Amino acid sequence: MASKKLTLLIGLICLFMSYSQAQVGNGYQYDIRDSSLIPTRRLAQHNEFLNNAYPFPAKPRNEWEIGVKGGYTNGVTDVPNWGPTGGFGFDVRKAIGYIFSVRAEYDWLRLRGLDYQYSQSYGKNQSLIQPELFPQQANGSYAPIFYNYRSTIHELSLQGVFNFNNIRFHKAKTGLSIYIFGGPGLATYSTLYKQDDSYLAGYANVIAEYPDEDHANEKKIRSALKSVLTGKWNHIAERPSTSGTLGGAPLTVVAVAGVGMEFKLSSKLNIAVEDKFTITGSDLIDGQQWQNNYSPNAVQSIAQTRSADSYNFASVGINYNIFGKHAVEPLWWINPLDYAYNEINAPRHMKLPKPVLDDADGDGVTDQFDLEPNTPKGCPVDTHGVSLDTDGDGMPDCRDKEKITPTQCQPVDADGVGKCPDPQCCKDLKAYIDSNGVGNKKCNIGNLPSITFKGHTVTLSKDGQALLASAAEQLRNNPNCKIAVIGYGESSKAAQQLSWDRVNAVINYLVEKEGVSSDRFIFRYGQSGGDENTVDLRDGTGEEGPNTVPAPHPNLRRK
Repeated sequence: MASKKLTLLIGLICLFMSYSQAQVGNGYQYDIRDSSLIPTRRLAQHNEFLNNAYPFPAKPRNEWEIGVKGGYTNGVTDVPNWGPTGGFGFDVRKAIGYIFSVRAEYDWLRLRGLDYQYSQSYGKNQSLIQPELFPQQANGSYAPIFYNYRSTIHELSLQGVFNFNNIRFHKAKTGLSIYIFGGPGLATYSTLYKQDDSYLAGYANVIAEYPDEDHANEKKIRSALKSVLTGKWNHIAERPSTSGTLGGAPLTVVAVAGVGMEFKLSSKLNIAVEDKFTITGSDLIDGQQWQNNYSPNAVQSIAQTRSADSYNFASVGINYNIFGKHAVEPLWWINPLDYAYNEINAPRHMKLPKPVLDDADGDGVTDQFDLEPNTPKGCPVDTHGVSLDTDGDGMPDCRDKEKITPTQCQPVDADGVGKCPDPQCCKDLKAYIDSNGVGNKKCNIGNLPSITFKGHTVTLSKDGQALLASAAEQLRNNPNCKIAVIGYGESSKAAQQLSWDRVNAVINYLVEKEGVSSDRFIFRYGQSGGDENTVDLRDGTGEEGPNTVPAPHPNLRRK
């Protein structure tokens, strides 16, 4: 039977452990930054922590635990135990820190004892000296009796509890709490025994059947005695004469110690299994302070000793957390390393230093992303760390003495300056002037830029606007010059219309934005022999042509 009970208990413990482990999660057990969880007296530290002025977070407000328990009791007294007895208790526990907590506990306990060896030399146990019941015999001894008792104990103790396994290095938290506890207390007890002349005949029968009181027959003797000792517990046992009393019952100082385990069922509820041992300051818990056992094998009593009584309480209980508003669960369930590990893994509060990345050439683009790691000092670069080259002539802007060199004037020399060839129109005009004597109004405007458009757009880029601003300055400095604005693309109606739109965009910009008179332009579009994405500006002095032309295919116009 005992093995079956043990197997059942182990099975229940394993079940609770597996269930409690299933309740355990990972991650933060509470928001370390939540000010509502911090008591008023620790808010100053909490605010310093939030402002990164103090490295440690304040301890949060945490719940109390109340519990109820029940279980088996076992006496360690001068009289062996009668058999299993029980008890129950209540407790209140509050965490002081993550390891240490304080618990107040009240227990109601019942103890019973029955000796399988009889005694005839009980003269020092004054409560048993009743001449009318057990007269002294001629040899000085008394009638043989078997010591027995029943004691009811009320115990109140204050315990310090130390838990072991909530500080974990490889897991966020646990569903199992293992702890030890101990502390002082007070206890009252009321002890009764059964000893009447009506039992003497039964005692005699037991002694006759088992005269040697052999330990091998202990169970049989005790079983026979239990059938004899029937009825009520009818005699008050001996009480100490020097101790205090409470409600008429003896009062004694006790010391308790024990070990326990809690299995977490939820954030509010857990199951506890404990074993508590109590040492008392009294030797009369069993009503007998002298072990006056007599054996036929000994002429005198085999022992006459005095020692304080003690008892054990093995229990199973259920605990519940209270005062949960603006409080975390009891601290013995919280791993204080949880916050530190999570902050290292995924910082939410940690003040991190700004990263310092290598930039060998000092251009502002880190080496990891720099496509030109040896940019000359002082040269402006793009987002990839490459030196800017506005006109695309291969000479960085920081060394280019002619930052906007037209395409037709490239390649350039070592200073980034290009040499532009004379356009065909200039050659024709020169020949015309030479052959016709025309030259009263000479034009020395020089080279003019070409404007490039991307894709099929008709919108001027910033580079294009800059080139036109430079061309407008040349036009203002040479008021006698006319400018031919030439667009290419004769392959289709769409190409012709796109060419017209781009020429129109260039002329409108020079007229509306730069203030150049519109009658100085010659509007030419859809020409052949050039890049369709380019609009050329050249000296048109001496040429004939309109300064405005209707859109050839207005339904294909791009805005």
